[in-house]
Amino acid sequence: MRLSRRWAPEVAALAAVAPLVAGAPASAYYGGPEATSVLKWVAPGGRVVVRGRAEPGEVVGLVVGTRTIAVDTTGPRGRFVLAGSAPKVGRYRFALTARGGAVAIGRLRVRPLVLAAVGDVNLGDGVGTAISAHGTRFPWLSVHGVLRRADLALANLECAISTRGSAVPGKEFTFRGKPASLRTAARYAGLDVVSVANNHALDFGRLAFHDTLANARRDGISPFGGGRNLAAARRPAIRRVGGLRIAFLGYSDVRPPGFDAGPSRSGTAPAFPGLIAADVRSARQTADVVVVYFHWGIERTFSPTARQRSLARVAFDAGAEVVIGAHPHVQQPIRRTRRRLVAWSLGNFVFGATTPGTERTGILRIQLGRRGVLGYSFRRARIVAYQPRLLR
Repeated sequence: MRLSRRWAPEVAALAAVAPLVAGAPASAYYGGPEATSVLKWVAPGGRVVVRGRAEPGEVVGLVVGTRTIAVDTTGPRGRFVLAGSAPKVGRYRFALTARGGAVAIGRLRVRPLVLAAVGDVNLGDGVGTAISAHGTRFPWLSVHGVLRRADLALANLECAISTRGSAVPGKEFTFRGKPASLRTAARYAGLDVVSVANNHALDFGRLAFHDTLANARRDGISPFGGGRNLAAARRPAIRRVGGLRIAFLGYSDVRPPGFDAGPSRSGTAPAFPGLIAADVRSARQTADVVVVYFHWGIERTFSPTARQRSLARVAFDAGAEVVIGAHPHVQQPIRRTRRRLVAWSLGNFVFGATTPGTERTGILRIQLGRRGVLGYSFRRARIVAYQPRLLR
């Protein structure tokens, strides 16, 4: 069986299994299995990949439950690679078949991938003062458990992360957090992916913006929505979890002068419909699910604008499954239609909250499979002294 380019990147990352086929002596398989590693879980429709060794020219099958999901014929050296799609949610027996019979290699759990999404995270300003007084874990004490239990955690990083640079002249609010605060957000709170497509990412200039991207990557966080030039800013962050490839794209519709990336200038990706449509279609070529994070809307308004609706329509028409918004600093409705979901604004999260409505926040937990959104829930929280606290 020839693997397509769509499957190939997952082969090394998932399972390496070389079991003995029932009834055959170990010596027939190059001294027996080299290694056995069984997948703990995979999302519905996610890639199940197994590689191993059997006799040269052997036809080997991969069975999940009662269904054979992949077949391969070993080459001259006896190696095989089996790749198939996981069935619906459930627990299944996991086995290999060959002419000598079948051998069980464990049990496979199929469950939705859980993406936990939150709104604005600002590690500078008043939050930075609170961190200086109480430690880098302070903003996350109540919420880190929920975020860490998710398979992926996503936020809008609305500040620079650097010790360098100078505040942009004439800008009313400029935010900058310390690298140690972002490191804690990754290691303690479990943040995996952040959008930098917003109106504060370049508050301390391009040098600090470059530091923000570098610091995020150093801490294992995938930034998106900004880069060293426009092509990089438009490039999706790809995370492979549960046999799925999730692509994240970010765009800002709130664009201070000089913040946009250009052909040879670093910055953020502007929310231009033509760019959005082209990028989502391109991401769909290799990704199973596309998530688009917008910085849009009007501050302290509780309903989406016509512009928000128009941009979301562009993203969905191009193939996105999830659209998330930030910038209004208050929550706006969450709507699910079939396999798609839009959260018009998730509001503040780790942020100051001084006006009515800005203190209401929470964690959006989205269940994903290869066909899109399978369900969602919202864990409500309230911001008290810069700290989001879960409500019972």
